[in-house]
Amino acid sequence: MPRFFSLLILAVTLGGCANQPRPDAVALTDPGRLPSAQRMVYIAGLRPCNDGAERALKIDPDQPINILVHGCNGSTGKFHALAEVLAFHGQQSACFEYDDRDSLMTSSGQLANAVDALALRLETPQITVIGHSMGGLVSRKALIENHPNPVRNEHVDLRLVTVSAPFSGIDAAEMCAVPALRVATLGLNDLVCWLISGKNWFEITSASDFIQDPGSLIPQVRNHLKVVTDERGTCRRRTDNGGCIEDDYIFSLDEQRYPPVTLAPRTTDVEVPAGHVEIVGESGVTPHKLIEILQREGIVRPTPSERQPAFQGLLSRLYGR
Repeated sequence: MPRFFSLLILAVTLGGCANQPRPDAVALTDPGRLPSAQRMVYIAGLRPCNDGAERALKIDPDQPINILVHGCNGSTGKFHALAEVLAFHGQQSACFEYDDRDSLMTSSGQLANAVDALALRLETPQITVIGHSMGGLVSRKALIENHPNPVRNEHVDLRLVTVSAPFSGIDAAEMCAVPALRVATLGLNDLVCWLISGKNWFEITSASDFIQDPGSLIPQVRNHLKVVTDERGTCRRRTDNGGCIEDDYIFSLDEQRYPPVTLAPRTTDVEVPAGHVEIVGESGVTPHKLIEILQREGIVRPTPSERQPAFQGLLSRLYGR
């Protein structure tokens, strides 16, 4: 029975780690702030940050670009609002599309290939990779030296941002890695774990090589901004009387902090009290805390004082109910 409840918790955890509603698409308040799109490119795994059918990226090859990587149960559309925030500040974005039930090594290799392909389309390749939750695991792994399918472009200037990523492994998945259970159940334990999370069922446990050997970042990565969310006491949905219907607690601080990652060279660890979905925003919740951190750390450009009213108006349209 305890094993059943552990697997149930795993299903709930993976079902909610990035499952926020997508705000409706909003016309940019000032579309002229974006670099003019001078080139249309098709790159496997990358697409505009919306849920439309369009696959082509329209980019200015002379400007830096951000790659946004969603978490589990996500879609490229979940980062549409953040892409709009970047666009308001004159920064262009693309979203990485991957199967969150696939092997994380496979997904990270696909992301590495996409980084290489995008770099070839840029005159001075400057790319920032921003990953949330499981997308943070995929993002960092894509940029390590000993990856079997690494980034090969030696001239690309990279920055990495991870948000609420469980670098120590997911506690709710630990029952999937218990050797005695795997033997005693004659493989049934493995099958149930695979049904819940897909091919990455073992990779997300602390026993996996994926977690235990996080690898060293490639020299092209200028820095890694690691945003850790203290999700204790957070609430995602409340009753009219203020009671909590659904909390916003997915990963603990211990799950997000793993010394080989936290203490790695060029890594800055920033802790913020915020829920797992709150930090990236959803309908009715504006990610003020994340935007403040990204601006403070130079990922998002500062908002000129004279444009603050327009920016607040955009945020209201993106994240308002």
